[in-house]
Amino acid sequence: MKKTFKFEVLTGIQHTKSLQQVTITENDLRHLPPIVNKYLHYAGVVGKEKVINMRAVFEGRIRSNPEDGWMKLTAEQYSFFDGPTRIFYIKARKFGFPVLGLHLYKNQKASMVIKLLGLIKVVDAKGPQMDQGETVTVLNDMCLLAPSTLIDKSIQWESVNSLSAKAIYTNGKITIGATLSFNQEGKLLNFVSNDRFETDGKTYKSYPWLTPIKEYGKFHGFLLPCEISTDSQRPDMTFTYGEWKLKELEYNLKNIL
Repeated sequence: MKKTFKFEVLTGIQHTKSLQQVTITENDLRHLPPIVNKYLHYAGVVGKEKVINMRAVFEGRIRSNPEDGWMKLTAEQYSFFDGPTRIFYIKARKFGFPVLGLHLYKNQKASMVIKLLGLIKVVDAKGPQMDQGETVTVLNDMCLLAPSTLIDKSIQWESVNSLSAKAIYTNGKITIGATLSFNQEGKLLNFVSNDRFETDGKTYKSYPWLTPIKEYGKFHGFLLPCEISTDSQRPDMTFTYGEWKLKELEYNLKNIL
């Protein structure tokens, strides 16, 4: 999986480093709902280069069910936004044994592989529901980690009210939606989608998916969400299955780090 991770990252960087970089202007934001425009100003994207790729490093913890113990992890992610690609590599330990995971989204196809000891495959998920669900994750990354990409034509925006807006995102044949809520200052508070699934790799349950934001931080002059949870809105409860802290963020890389 590590070899696959590096290969996909190098392939993405080789492509995006030849793309022309552009600077975000006020005019680029004119078509956005007022509250989304305000968020991009709050994040500080105007006058900076549009993000074409990124690398992020997280510390966090996950669990499968409310009664389960938490499993601590670290994750390294590379994303490429011209032809949406997301490569997410996880390292963790469970009962003292190493666990490795790779989420890959490329060419509108998604897969998730989890291995115990790096050898024993315990999760191998793919198919239409994974493809749709990970498209939601790509949009979530754009909203939280690379807000300059929210000007893209792949997103159609609808105002809901003065403090919320709906994003309809299309990648190829897949179209998904999410509702974003903000405060008066323009800070993004939450992202909610009905198009992602709670899954163990075998079964898929269609529950609303939320990423409430707990904290903001400064990264290279941008103000961005840096602490979030990933929640599944089950019929009887809101189940927090992941907590994430952003530790490193780099944009528009020319080489793998």
